Amino acid sequence: MRFFFLVCLCIFTVNCWALQVGAERYEHYLPLLKQQRVALVVNQTARTKHGHLLDSLLSKGVDVRVIFAPEHGFRGDHDAGAHVLSGTDIKTGVPIVSLYGKHKRPSKQQLQDIDVIIFDIQDVGVRFYTYISTMHYMMEAAAKYGKNFIVLDRPNPNITFVDGPVLDPKFKSFVGIHPIPVLHGLTVGELAKMIVGENWLAVDKKLQLQVIPVENYSVNTKYELPIKPSPNLPNSQAIALYPSLCFFEATPVSVGRGTDFPFQVYGYDPIKLGKFSFTPRSIKGVAANPKFNGRSVFGVDLRQYESDGLDLSWFINAYKKLSSDGIVFFKHAGFMDKLAGTDQLRIAIEAGKSAEKIKQSWQPSLQQYMQRRQPYLLYPR
Repeated sequence: MRFFFLVCLCIFTVNCWALQVGAERYEHYLPLLKQQRVALVVNQTARTKHGHLLDSLLSKGVDVRVIFAPEHGFRGDHDAGAHVLSGTDIKTGVPIVSLYGKHKRPSKQQLQDIDVIIFDIQDVGVRFYTYISTMHYMMEAAAKYGKNFIVLDRPNPNITFVDGPVLDPKFKSFVGIHPIPVLHGLTVGELAKMIVGENWLAVDKKLQLQVIPVENYSVNTKYELPIKPSPNLPNSQAIALYPSLCFFEATPVSVGRGTDFPFQVYGYDPIKLGKFSFTPRSIKGVAANPKFNGRSVFGVDLRQYESDGLDLSWFINAYKKLSSDGIVFFKHAGFMDKLAGTDQLRIAIEAGKSAEKIKQSWQPSLQQYMQRRQPYLLYPR
């Protein structure tokens, strides 16, 4: 028995060390940075076994000129939607330029002293997670101003799922730029390749793209994110439930922002959506003014639920319960349609269609998408 345990432990250890994220494969991209002026598009997730990518590159003599910070900031400590200010990294003195707020794209002047742009941010495989929108805008800027673009790839914790409506270009926004499903089943490296290959960049110049893949990775590789990708996705359960619960953001229903378990519960007050009670509170850098701040709400605890892709049942049940009591459920219908990438999901729910019927309607476009993405896949499916 002891021998069996040791063998299993060795296999587990070997597998853990065998997987290397793109940022750890220095031999594949450091030669591309010799005598180059480098910009980083990173946040707190751009880490390796040796520390943050910025510190690692500086220690290896790479000329990092500027950091471009996405939503939640360089250190990942800003609320969703909060304006992120530019500044300077205290530790290294490298300038930080915010790409969230008024300016979501770098200017020509901000890139004039740059040769290479590196993108290294942990994604969660969901279309409305805005880091991939930031990547898109940076890719456009790189193509427009003739800069090389390198993606240091990382695993997608939701890679096994391809689900949800494919975005209709009429509903294109910062929470959905590409004609892909809500759960797109791609790593950011694969998505970057697809963006270029499908000519989705709104520029007439070719982008010089290099993707550094994750080593020893496939869709069957179990990978626990070492750092939470954003303030309100604190663990793997929240990440798994995020694509299903995020639609509630366009409604009066709380998804647990301001609790210790955001995106793992939902609830409302005074109408009870379930027996589980929670009380949102203001948490600096996570939820400054959450829905129902300081009030007890009743709903459903999903912390033990095993997610299986995009689940519409909770959303439809909440819609039926609240709308039957005269509550305007789609309080922000326009935002709902942007999250869904179409108005057809909202219209179908209002028409009383079941989750099964709605999901069946997505299948033809999902099949087309699966075929379309095939040339850009980097890892075994």
